[in-house]
Formats: sequence, structure tokens, C-alpha cells
Amino acid sequence: MKINITPKLKSSLKKSIKIVCSLVSIVGFSAFATDLKVGDDAPNFKLQATTGDYYQLSDYKGKQAVVLAWYPMANTRGCTIECKSLTEQGHLIREYDVSYVMASVDPLDDNRDFAEKTGADFPMLSDPTKAAAKAYQVLNMFRVASRVTFYISKQGKIIKIDDDITPKSAAQDMANNLGALGITKK
Repeated sequence: MKINITPKLKSSLKKSIKIVCSLVSIVGFSAFATDLKVGDDAPNFKLQATTGDYYQLSDYKGKQAVVLAWYPMANTRGCTIECKSLTEQGHLIREYDVSYVMASVDPLDDNRDFAEKTGADFPMLSDPTKAAAKAYQVLNMFRVASRVTFYISKQGKIIKIDDDITPKSAAQDMANNLGALGITKK
């Protein structure tokens, strides 16, 4: 059976998903479960950023630690709060020798709009094929990424998986985690 998804239905479904994601972020529900663990090699990814540039994890290997913060959906309440935290308090993270990005399965144009609205001054990556989200095992039952942050060493190993994200304090929490993990300051 083939379902014809009209533009009107697509728009309606998108609005419904945004409402569900907003409710999920409000009540703190986490649909996160992964077989990835600390010590595993972080799955490589090559994703396009809102700037048009491509970011590939393997480009950082041996050079710099990476923080990959997955978020459910652009322009939703919790995601906006988290993005603004990383924008307004990003200086706390930039004290460390680390590259940090946010990623979602949103189309690039949605993330461009989101980055512009929030003033994001760091890479916002799009994974519309959901391949990277699947590799990181963050794709949830709503077919969006769960809010999970991966800390990846210079050697490309996962050194922390954080699925208990508080959007409002995301930047401070990220900086605290980088310090606790012994990531070198600049």
C-alpha cells in the first residue's frame, strides 16, 4: 500500500512532531538506548553544516577532541533553549581544545533557519538521511534524534555519553564535563 503524502499532510505531520518533541523536552523523557559505550570508536560521519561546509569526524582524529550534541528538531522549545545556551555561553566551551557541533536529522534549510534565529556561532549539522543518527543509535521512535551528547577524544574514542541534558545549562554542563574528562585547555 502506498501512502500519498501531500504538502498539507507533510506540514501537519511536521507540526505534530514538533509538538511531541516540545512535550518530550518539557517532561524530560529520554527515549535513548544505545549499544555504544565509553571506549568504543566513535562512528565517523560526514555532514553538511548550515554554512555549507562539510564536517567529518575523521578530520579531527589526532588533532582535537570533539563534542557532538544531537538534538531532536530545529525551532522547538528545548532545542532553542539548548542552542541559545551554547551560543550565549560558548566561551566556556571554547576555553578547551575541542570542536563542538550540534546535529539533527532536520533538512539543511530548517537548520539554516534555526541557526539564524538563534544566532548560532558554531556548526549546526544536518543528517537528513539519518545515517549518522543511526550509527550513533540516537534515532528514536519519533524518527528524530534523541537529545544526547557524545564526547570524543582526539583518538576518536567515545569518552562520555550524556543523555541527561538540561537545555538551559547545556554550555556550562558541557564545559564542566570537558574539565572532568581532562580535556586540555587552550
